[in-house]
Amino acid sequence: MTQIHQQEAQKAVVIGAGFAGIATALRLRALGYQVTLLERLESLGGRAQVFQRGGYRHDAGPTVITAPFLFDELFELFDEKLEDHLEFVPLDPFYRFHFADGSQFDYRASIEDTLAEIRRFNPDDADGYLKLLEKSKEVYDIGFKQLVHRPFTRVWDMVKQVPALLMLKCYRTVSQMVNNHLKHPLIRQAFSIHPLLVGGNPFKTTAIYTLIHYLERRWGVFFCMGGTGKLVDELGALMRRHGIEIQLGADVDEIVLDGKRASGVRLNSGEVIDADIVVFGGDPETCYQHLLPAKKPLFSLPKIKKQYSMGLYVLYFGTRKLYPDVAHHSIWMGPRFKELLAEIFDSKKMSEDFSLYLHRPTATDKSFAPEDCESFYVLCPVPNLLGDVNWETEGPMLRDRIVSALEETILPELSSVIEEVFWMTPEDFASDYRSMHGAGFSIEPRLTQSAWFRFHNRDSAVSNLYFVGAGTHPGAGLPGVVSSAKVVEELLTGVEVGSGG
Repeated sequence: MTQIHQQEAQKAVVIGAGFAGIATALRLRALGYQVTLLERLESLGGRAQVFQRGGYRHDAGPTVITAPFLFDELFELFDEKLEDHLEFVPLDPFYRFHFADGSQFDYRASIEDTLAEIRRFNPDDADGYLKLLEKSKEVYDIGFKQLVHRPFTRVWDMVKQVPALLMLKCYRTVSQMVNNHLKHPLIRQAFSIHPLLVGGNPFKTTAIYTLIHYLERRWGVFFCMGGTGKLVDELGALMRRHGIEIQLGADVDEIVLDGKRASGVRLNSGEVIDADIVVFGGDPETCYQHLLPAKKPLFSLPKIKKQYSMGLYVLYFGTRKLYPDVAHHSIWMGPRFKELLAEIFDSKKMSEDFSLYLHRPTATDKSFAPEDCESFYVLCPVPNLLGDVNWETEGPMLRDRIVSALEETILPELSSVIEEVFWMTPEDFASDYRSMHGAGFSIEPRLTQSAWFRFHNRDSAVSNLYFVGAGTHPGAGLPGVVSSAKVVEELLTGVEVGSGG
């Protein structure tokens, strides 16, 4: 890997200690930079905070780990091994789907088990799934191996990829590609939900995101023992071992400019930290609106970059009862799919029904709850703050509706055993994480908001200002945000950074 000579070591300031900021800080340090990582919150992790309530532990944000090699690489940068510090446990099933008609579908770790599950719904869809997986591998070979880690800072970077994207029919949506291979309506739903894990509506998200099917099949779905909070802790320890300066509770007021270069950052305390490069790891539009106000005309944003992901309502609770039949990851589907998503993403109004992602970490790691108890996290897609929702009244009402729905289906007696209940709404995402419009995943992963059309990883006007995280290329989700650090590395060194996959 290209190294900067120690005597010439340049200073890098990384703003935001989510997974993107952490990965970038580590990669910059491995290149020889003196790195200062600034985090406004009092702990590392960004949205991957950890909540402790009454003996229950909850990972606040990401819970699904795919592409584990991306984390292996961060330790390998410093000749260390991840397995000396962390244990990634493979999950089976990857996800358990609970449909509104009472049926259940397990998306299993082996192809054979998954095919057996599909045949229970429609025997013909077994062959269709294999064809979908084959198509997903083709998209993966181009989209993940060749495009994810490449910079898209020039329009030519995008134009060069058009033939491959056309050949793969990535102008179609995820839903169109899935529906082309699968016929049973519930199986179609099950294999269309992946865009929701990165903030997209499958009926509008570019089909390049079907690569997630093969990504999961190639590498598996994992849980980090101790949770993503443990993963953050060990990455924090890795940074400290190798000389990265971490400042918590450090709120950046301004990126200081000297002409068309960033010369450092000013904290709200008044302290100025000099820098040769600045990397922003939060929502890009937050940076443009609030940290570069004096030069705003330089940073006018194309109006096309204004479609934001849905908001998230996240309900946390414990139970004084065990639910051994509930999977680690459950997808609880409501009676409507396309119509519900249209209301959330387009008309941005609350619906009477909902669909849920249920996380039960105690299925794998008993340390998340007291003995004979369970820890739960429920994620409910909702309109972002561009919708007119009064969360002060809607928050408690949605809690009651979710508890009632789960009690009637997969968590019997829930209302009598539930405890330590609290929740986050899009308003909390806006205030705690400075997420634009309280969106859960920054801008949507539509075709017109992907690659070159997404926020660039290097600013076009300020040559040493870089961006990583969900709003930049390649996108949201743990693989996406961790990979954005590789894009910045390539921009700095001119050396292609491999996919590892």
